[in-house]
Amino acid sequence: MVMKWCATTIATLALVACNATAPSDAIAQRPAADAGTLSPAGLQLVPLTIDSKGKRHTFTVEVAGTSQEQAQGLMFRTELAPDAGMIFPFPTLKPASFWMKNTVIPLDIIFVRADGSIESIAANTTPYSLDAVSSQGPVAAVLELAGGRAAQLGIKPGDIVKWQTRR
Repeated sequence: MVMKWCATTIATLALVACNATAPSDAIAQRPAADAGTLSPAGLQLVPLTIDSKGKRHTFTVEVAGTSQEQAQGLMFRTELAPDAGMIFPFPTLKPASFWMKNTVIPLDIIFVRADGSIESIAANTTPYSLDAVSSQGPVAAVLELAGGRAAQLGIKPGDIVKWQTRR
């Protein structure tokens, strides 16, 4: 009886293991985010676009909406896809200041005004740096992309950022 149970259990585990999808494959096959989809970190995923000189660049970003989510940000992440990012919307306009503490990868930190226009870009910020990276004035949100991505796409101050409620 024990042998039969062991054989059945081993066969079941082997079958499950053969049919399991690797996490990276599951993420790669996931369709573009609709509002309400969650990231592996449990954050809402939304589509975001940046209109730059007649070109539209599309990203799927995580929304860091709470103060706890904003404090965590992209800390400890070892990679960020070229079409991914994180948006930090604020309930009111305010000067924003970020740092790279515990952030493993370089980021482009993009400061977004209330009208959706890009105020400034801190490009390729230094991983683990405790130096403040600040907006020039009050902003409505901050967008983080993979380091160097803004320059690669020609994204500049004045370009327009739109996401979920910002259409």
